[in-house]
Amino acid sequence: MAAQTVTKEDVVSFIESMSVLELSQLVKELESKFGVTAAAPVGVALAAAGGAAAADAAAEEKTEFTVFLEETGADKIKVIKEVRAATGLGLKEAKELVEGAPKPVKQGVSKKDAEQLKVKLEEVGAKVSLK
Repeated sequence: MAAQTVTKEDVVSFIESMSVLELSQLVKELESKFGVTAAAPVGVALAAAGGAAAADAAAEEKTEFTVFLEETGADKIKVIKEVRAATGLGLKEAKELVEGAPKPVKQGVSKKDAEQLKVKLEEVGAKVSLK
């Protein structure tokens, strides 16, 4: 009787059909049988790719920002007005947001819009950060 050849594609196909629990058990069994851990190769791969990842991160600029109100400042009423104008919140909601600082004012905005809002809020005395 001829031995049946199993290809990588066959193994991948078999693994794809497994449940997460079955796959977890398989990984543990393989780790035990061969005396290895799945975490080690990942760590080595990350360390090797670390230089490339750092270069990619520097090349890829963040596109979405969150305007974060750190402190209200002395003139809370002016800050509330700016928050209302920027977010479209009602008076009560804007007041709660400002009084609850530190809190995000606006999320997922472009760098230009985030910087403009930061300047407006700082002009009325608030302390603001972009994240």
